[in-house]
Amino acid sequence: MSMTELEKNIELIKEMSGSDPYKCMRCGKCTASCPAYSEMDIKPHQFASYIIRGDFEELIESKAAWKCLSCFACIERCPRDVQPGKLVDATRQMVARTRGGDYLQPEEVPALLAEDLPQQLLVSAFRRYRR
Repeated sequence: MSMTELEKNIELIKEMSGSDPYKCMRCGKCTASCPAYSEMDIKPHQFASYIIRGDFEELIESKAAWKCLSCFACIERCPRDVQPGKLVDATRQMVARTRGGDYLQPEEVPALLAEDLPQQLLVSAFRRYRR
């Protein structure tokens, strides 16, 4: 049985974020704790719904992913451990890939190194962009 394009995108978001959007009960606690919610056209608690419905085009066109401060207050408040901030981050990654971004390959890493670059930052970037 082959997966539909929608199922593939949902699985990709789940893999990239480490989160399960199906666990969201839309309580809004994440949005209530978000310092940038008033600037977002898609609120944090709505990201899971958009992903489940397959409204990826709307998410990609949205300004919400770029308004997120990545403070992860939403993750702390979520009673179901949905981690909406990570869904937002995965959306950013999908936008970058849609606009021509690509995976980070191990052979590209040495060119990115700088003496004052924190190693934790490099490891974090590699984990994020290798998926």
